[in-house]
Amino acid sequence: MIQQTIKTLTGNLLISIPDNLHEISLKQLMAMQAAEKLSDLDAMSILSGIPLTELQQIKDYNDLQLFNEQILQLAAQIKDLYNSSAIPNEVTFAINGKATKVKVVKNLSVEPAGAFMAARDVIAEEISKHIALHGEEDWQQTFNPSLQACSQVLAYYFYSRATGQPYDEELAAAFASQVEELPVTQVLPIAKYFFLNYPHLSKPKTGFWHRLCRLWSSGRASKILSTSGTSTPLTHWPGEI
Repeated sequence: MIQQTIKTLTGNLLISIPDNLHEISLKQLMAMQAAEKLSDLDAMSILSGIPLTELQQIKDYNDLQLFNEQILQLAAQIKDLYNSSAIPNEVTFAINGKATKVKVVKNLSVEPAGAFMAARDVIAEEISKHIALHGEEDWQQTFNPSLQACSQVLAYYFYSRATGQPYDEELAAAFASQVEELPVTQVLPIAKYFFLNYPHLSKPKTGFWHRLCRLWSSGRASKILSTSGTSTPLTHWPGEI
């Protein structure tokens, strides 16, 4: 952290901001990305945690030059961060006031099935949006998922691992708030892995009910049921799986 005490109209103000990306959380990065017009004071407020109204009371703007230069350096590093492929061995969550370390398995997989399906839907939607705007050819070269999508995917991935609780989609979605407290240097490389190394997740899958409706409309469903016997359950639908 870089620290400096600066005079304001109401007294002295101690300001501390990160001096490397490891000290910036995903939540802070999301806040900066969400700002329509991010001024120097806005960025400083997000990175320091000091309300903007307090920073506006600083007497001499020149006192902020040390921080402005550091923010510019951090911004340049953030721009290239998504290109990093160094996946951390573990991440640490603060759960119920206790530090909980969770191992990041090198052979990353999403489990259980509920988490897999929820993460798949987020990935498919994000990639589909990108391809709709930029085309399908070499989409991986220009693809940058939203930070919100990264947060959601990792919430589904980490929830049961971190809490030790059975999977619950609503609680897993809410676990995104915990993911957003992690350093961006940990979150983005893991998220990148899911979005770019699971190509089979990039396209939405047609659900059983939709496939049944499609078969029924074509007249195939009634033939399948009549030939298989109504008392024998179908274990799979022919065609698309």
